[in-house]
Amino acid sequence: MLRYNPAMPEFRFFHPIEVRYSDLDPQGHVNNARYLSYFEQARVEYFRQLNLWNSGSFMDFGIILAEARLTFLAPVTYGMSLRAGTRVSRLGGKSLAMDYCLENSLSAETLCTGSAVLVAYDYRSRATIPIPDPWRQAVRQFEQLNEAAEPG
Repeated sequence: MLRYNPAMPEFRFFHPIEVRYSDLDPQGHVNNARYLSYFEQARVEYFRQLNLWNSGSFMDFGIILAEARLTFLAPVTYGMSLRAGTRVSRLGGKSLAMDYCLENSLSAETLCTGSAVLVAYDYRSRATIPIPDPWRQAVRQFEQLNEAAEPG
């Protein structure tokens, strides 16, 4: 398995996020469900940056979300300048783990952190598949992941 290198910078990829008026809840801050959309948007742009998805059919880019977790640290309000960081922190046989952070672009304050497990998936056969070698190579090179055995 490929494993995250703790000596590397925390996030190598950031994507700007625009807070839309429709993202707000009645209390005037971003609704908690929107954070997953922000991280999804950053994840898609991450894959595009690595040339793993060319904006064609997702049927040809087989990846599916298996698990997501968020930790809210501070409220986000309309008009804030945001950026979402994303990285692959673990690359397994059929799955990979991604970490996220949502930051105020001006102050660098971390507003939310998150993680997700994604599984390589063939939508046509409806089955998991091994992570394709081109994905593995692109992620490993971009993230500077080291090959290491995971414990148990």
